[in-house]
Amino acid sequence: MKIKALIVDDELIAREVLRSYLTKYCPQVEILGEAENIKEAVPLIAENHPQLVFLDVEMPFGNAFDVLEATSAFSYETIFITAFSQYSLQALNKSASYYILKPIDIQELILAVNKVAESLEKKEELNRNKILLENLKLKPEKQQLILPTLQGFDVVKTEDIMRLQADGNFTQVYLTDGSKKMVCRFLKHFDDLLENPFVRVHRSHIINTSFVRSYHKSGTVMLADDTEIEVSGSFKDNFLKVFS
Repeated sequence: MKIKALIVDDELIAREVLRSYLTKYCPQVEILGEAENIKEAVPLIAENHPQLVFLDVEMPFGNAFDVLEATSAFSYETIFITAFSQYSLQALNKSASYYILKPIDIQELILAVNKVAESLEKKEELNRNKILLENLKLKPEKQQLILPTLQGFDVVKTEDIMRLQADGNFTQVYLTDGSKKMVCRFLKHFDDLLENPFVRVHRSHIINTSFVRSYHKSGTVMLADDTEIEVSGSFKDNFLKVFS
């Protein structure tokens, strides 16, 4: 199927390179138009009703998130094009958004487009743009997290996560209501993504320190659900710093 798309980037050469890559390597993408700033992007999206927008994160006089805010009435997938920014990447990862780092890698572009195509074909009722905008207005501990599972996805609040445990190529996410989710991500993904009050205490465990009930100097921590977890030596100092 053809994916109707727009390109929004303030740099002409960047738009030309992306258009060339898409034409050559992603023939399923039909480019309806281009914009170089927010003023052009908003009416272009409203007029064309694209299924996909390639959106540069940092632009003069505003950024990608301003575009999303101004076009929140429209439903479309977004592939963000971004230079490395830890803040942006954490926000995008929490909302399971698709993004490509500059300079654009062709294989990453193909992969992102294929993921969008898969979402469109499945008709996933997941508004990543909406969740991303909501997260940007909240403190990290109040934000939502999209968890890709074998069955689809779950959206949870980070404050409802008690702990995470490595399980081979997956991660078991334990929630405060006693349920758990098997997520299609390595534990390292969450180690890079989650901030305070989450801390890694073992190569196989990340805990939410808000739920620590007690710590024993032998090297174990007890959580509110009576789970006892080993705090390994290499992570002990970081764990104790939280309570110092």
